[in-house]
Amino acid sequence: MERHRLIIDTNLWISLLIGKKLSELRLLCNDESLSVYICQELVDEFKKIAFSTKIRKYATEQHITDTLQLMEVSCLYESIKTQAVSDIRDDKDLYLLSLADTIHADYILTGDKDLLVLRHHNNTQIVTFSEFMTTNMIL
Repeated sequence: MERHRLIIDTNLWISLLIGKKLSELRLLCNDESLSVYICQELVDEFKKIAFSTKIRKYATEQHITDTLQLMEVSCLYESIKTQAVSDIRDDKDLYLLSLADTIHADYILTGDKDLLVLRHHNNTQIVTFSEFMTTNMIL
């Protein structure tokens, strides 16, 4: 059985971190039917946001460290090799589309309206976390 290739946008990693829902991320990352991918740009963005004063009000250093460890242990690291071309409204998210092209992702999970409005990028579906979970019956 071929695994679905999945990218989880930084905003979801942060949302689930501050919502204390890391168990849902663990389920995704450890699901036998999925391969969750990260890249250096995603990890760097996560660290920048997670260690900001705003987020530190809601997440302990231990929760942030646990999330980074989950990324390291349970996700597949891939360097971006393809520069995506898109009419995306926010250029700072272009790296996610580039990663999707590099790994031939099936899905990008996000809460970012600038990405969600696209719905697709090449062969990658762009959906919310709850849409993905409902459609794929992961939980």
